[in-house]
Amino acid sequence: CVLCGRTDDCPEKYGEKRTYMEYNLTVHYYCLLMSSGIWQRGEEDEGVDGFLITDIRKEVNRAAKLKCNICKKKGASIGCVDPKCKRSYHFPCGIQRECIFQFMEDFRSYCWEHKPVQTFMDQESRGASQCTICLDLVEHLPAYTVLKSPCCKNAWFHRECLQYQALSAGIFFFRCTVCNNKDKFQKEMLRMGIHIPEKDASWELEENAYQDLLQCYQHCDVRRCLCKKGRDYNEPDSKWEIKRCRYCGSRGTHLACSSMKSWEQNWECVECRSIFANSGKYSKQRKRSLANSEKRHGTTCLLEEPSPKSPRQSSGSQRNFLLQSPKIMSQNNLSPCSHLELPASNRVTMSLSPLMSNRDWSLRQKYLRDQRREVCNILKELKVQITTKTTRLNINAENIWNSALKGFRQRNFSPTNTIEINFTNCKNRSKTDTSASKHHFFQLLMLHLQNSSLFEGSSAKNLSLDFQAVKENLYFEAGKMIAVSLVHGGPSPGFFSKTLFDCLVYGPENVKPALEDVADVDVAQTIRMIKYANSLSSLQSVMHDCYEFLAAAGCLRPVTALCDKNMLVNDILIHHVIKRIISPLESFRQGLKTLGVLEKMQVHPDAFSSILCHKPERLSAETLRDLFTINSSSNINKVKGAGFWMGYLQDVESGDSVVTLEDILLFVTGSSSIPSVGFDPEPTIKFLRIRHPVGNRLLNCLELPITKTYQQFKNKMELTIRNTLIVERE
Repeated sequence: CVLCGRTDDCPEKYGEKRTYMEYNLTVHYYCLLMSSGIWQRGEEDEGVDGFLITDIRKEVNRAAKLKCNICKKKGASIGCVDPKCKRSYHFPCGIQRECIFQFMEDFRSYCWEHKPVQTFMDQESRGASQCTICLDLVEHLPAYTVLKSPCCKNAWFHRECLQYQALSAGIFFFRCTVCNNKDKFQKEMLRMGIHIPEKDASWELEENAYQDLLQCYQHCDVRRCLCKKGRDYNEPDSKWEIKRCRYCGSRGTHLACSSMKSWEQNWECVECRSIFANSGKYSKQRKRSLANSEKRHGTTCLLEEPSPKSPRQSSGSQRNFLLQSPKIMSQNNLSPCSHLELPASNRVTMSLSPLMSNRDWSLRQKYLRDQRREVCNILKELKVQITTKTTRLNINAENIWNSALKGFRQRNFSPTNTIEINFTNCKNRSKTDTSASKHHFFQLLMLHLQNSSLFEGSSAKNLSLDFQAVKENLYFEAGKMIAVSLVHGGPSPGFFSKTLFDCLVYGPENVKPALEDVADVDVAQTIRMIKYANSLSSLQSVMHDCYEFLAAAGCLRPVTALCDKNMLVNDILIHHVIKRIISPLESFRQGLKTLGVLEKMQVHPDAFSSILCHKPERLSAETLRDLFTINSSSNINKVKGAGFWMGYLQDVESGDSVVTLEDILLFVTGSSSIPSVGFDPEPTIKFLRIRHPVGNRLLNCLELPITKTYQQFKNKMELTIRNTLIVERE
């Protein structure tokens, strides 16, 4: 290596060792990254990952004059960033002397005296525990070779184990192995010198790594198969099409072999049927589903053998394929939710097979798209309340919550006023870019709420109990902010659990939570121990061990039989998930009443569930094609330009471009996603005799140049969009 002078080829320690024969140059990647006198002045494909060859030569000459404070040899290209420290060293020497190299921002290096250290509380034990990566013991010591998790109290790791894990997992999958926290964990590990490469995980890059998941089960398993061509014969859209078990997906039947008149009918295999019959969970659903079936259709379809629990459907009803929640229907006579939107208590009866067929998946996506179109029209009705009177909010993006709270609580704030956002920590933002500023504000605000202490859970979140937040009425403000975001053109939250959504819409007294709604690991473990107790004595022993918890929850009850555990588990779930947070829930509901959002949610639960419980659908070329209306003074230009435009969208979607579909939308509208209420005005495209594309965010209009060839069109799009967004981000 021209910088450190070593021949070692150890990618885990020094980065990839690269040799460029045309330049007579060999260099370790980390040596290059950490050198103090060189910057990436070129594009990614120039020189060595953006480091120009002439700059590397200059850095080698500069380092040749500096002596390493560790090995005493010349060529020390790395210096400590402490302003009073004059130490220089080679990268491998720094590793050996336990220096810290931060692979982020401006790639700082700290010598052994000035390096950052982790703080340890006095009350923390100085014993030893298992490293959760290698499972060997690691001592709880403030040492270079030992790192403590910032998010888990008793999680300790070997530095070497963490580095190997980071290199394997990459930035998208590297997280705390105990609590799965990503942001806080990565921030601390970067500070302490762990290199987290910006790449996919190693297991994602293996060829055909997930090939098995693409294979669908294609075999008829009924006792007497009627197909003359054998049990493996499958002819789509005929009576010999194979239908898989809707629960396990690992058993199948020909439609004709189970007397099924339509592919849309559900079918369960004998094994799954017996499991549900033994669990007793399906006896009530059987009565409901048969009653509903008789009311709707008068007759029922015959399956392979009479099922004690199968909901009957009409042969042609695609809508009935998306079944409703029987619990909510029977109790409230309300407009029910689709089976894709069932409360947690009913998820087990409608879980989708991991080997979901393309048809099931496309039906599910089509249903969600239809619901999102419906909610868009509903929100447009609510948007009529917005007046031309403006309220300006001064927002600090680095302190989004406090500045938003201050703005929403100011005396002249009204949800019906038009909102203008002024980012106080951004000097060069254009005054005309108000829509982009507003969307960016709501995007940051929804992201903060998702990760705030007001909610708990991993992806599908419920309300948590934060006494300080209750005291400061923050749950009301959070509900108000979400309602305002939906109506004013911001993004939808997309992180509500179905249990939280049902509590808001149908009332907490009509919702039955499930074990997956419990975010507290200790409480969840207690519930599992009670739920899976296999004898009366073991159940009583568990209750004795958690006596204080049960007493505090008001769930102590006499247990005389093993079956009493089901009632006990139900009591604990209702207390922990619902009763415990009843005060925050009521405040949150009051906040969501802003601009009439909650009332619309209660009238149209299916539609609002699609945006509050699901993340937005990923953009596609087809989505953007349908979003933009093409206007042109010439039909020839319109036809030719539309062809170039669609071809470009296809290239971007397939990855054959330096920009993404989100970049294109951001360039035109200032938003990287389509708001639930849609864009106002609706996006349009004009083909003009101009040199470069122009994104007019005031009108949501994309002005495109008329070019002779597609390659010219693509080059201009790439150059303009990429450079514009780079400048904006800077």
